[in-house]
This record gives sequence, structure tokens and C-alpha cells, in this order.
Amino acid sequence: MIHIEGLKKSFGGLPVLRGVHLDVPKGCLYGLIGPGAAGKSVLLKMLTGLLRPDAGRVIIDDKDVHQLSDLELQTFRLKFGMLFQNNALFDYLTVGENIAFPLRRLFNLPEEEVQARIVERLKVVSLPGFADRLPAGLSGGQKKRVGVARATVSQAEIVLYDEPAAGLDPVTSQRIFEMLRAEQRAAGATVIMVSSDLDRLLTVTDRVGMLHKGRLIFDGTTAEAQSSTDPYVRQFVHGLTEGPL
Repeated sequence: MIHIEGLKKSFGGLPVLRGVHLDVPKGCLYGLIGPGAAGKSVLLKMLTGLLRPDAGRVIIDDKDVHQLSDLELQTFRLKFGMLFQNNALFDYLTVGENIAFPLRRLFNLPEEEVQARIVERLKVVSLPGFADRLPAGLSGGQKKRVGVARATVSQAEIVLYDEPAAGLDPVTSQRIFEMLRAEQRAAGATVIMVSSDLDRLLTVTDRVGMLHKGRLIFDGTTAEAQSSTDPYVRQFVHGLTEGPL
């Protein structure tokens, strides 16, 4: 389980997170929604120790993430896979080398196994034979799928997706979300997914949390989010132009 307790974070004196409390059950696909600058990406980075809170705790598998030493944190991060909002692919590496990057950096695996995992991941994301291509020659949707392959190649227990379908057309977006859901179910991973594409996000999530002005104002099942009478949640989930946001 991921347990977040009273998390606060400010930048330049401006508060971004204002005391967030959240529990994400093991094996859950959790959707994190909210307006821009609500603190969603900041929260993801705190889960992995990339950012430290001003106050509060992140407890994962009974370990306080921000009390770990640098060496302990390096080992702890082996639990995670992450798809960054801009894909963060290395332009000078091939698709296969991008996918293999976390394996070669974090694990001591035989090259045969590394290559086998590259082939297997490319098959899963429907890009067989793309290992030798460079990112510059890929479409937006293909880059997203390479990012998913890299995020999941280490068979991590926890996977974080930051806007996995940003900038994609509706059909490609739906395919990305369905692929992520199928991958999560097959691996049994705990997934937290930030997305502004609510129409498609809510077709795959188990639970949903909404951040607004640095506070978690809703946490419940997907069905509860869709039927919520809270004016902020209702406006955001249903895309209403009239409301308090």
C-alpha cells in the first residue's frame, strides 16, 4: 500500500501541496485528476523521492521514503517504473536502447535477457521490429508506447504515468489507456495515473482522487467520482463550463 500523510510542498513561498492525505491499495489502478497546477506531477515525484516534502510523510511497504539514505533510496527506486509527461526518451539512443536503459543502469542482467525483454516489451506495445529506430522517426503515439515499454520493462511493483496520452488523437488515446489497463492487470502492479483525458481515463481506473488548489478534495471509486454531487468534482469530471473552478 502507498500511504501519504499530510504532504506539504511549496516553491518560492507559493504552496503547491497543502496537507494531502491519501491511501492507494496494492494492485489498484488509481487515477489522479485535477486542474493544472493542482500538484499532481509534484505528488508523483515525491513518491519516488525525486522531490522532498516540506512536511508530511510517504510510506510505501512500511518504509518512510524521505527518511531513507541515498543508498537506500537508490535500491528502493527499483520498485518503480515511471512514464514522464514528455516521454523523456533519449534522442541519441535507439528505441531498444531507450527501453533497456533502466535494466542496464539498475540491474546486472545478462545481455541475452536484456534483449529478450526489449523484444517482449515491443511486442506488448505493438511495435515489433522497432528496436533499431531512433525516436525522431516516431509518431507521438509511438513515442508514448516506447515510454510505456521502458516504464514497465523492469517489471516494477509500482508504475507512475504522467499524462500518458497527452497530445494524442482520441482513438490512439483510447488504445493507450486500454493497453495500460491490460498491462496493469497482467502484472498485478499498483498504478497511479495522472491524465487530463477524463473520458478515457475513467474507463480504466479502479479509484480516483482529485486535487484542487493543493488539497485532495475527493477520493473514491470511479463510479463515486462520476456520480459525485461535490460541485468541484462534478464540474471537472463532467466538463461543465459553469461551476466553482
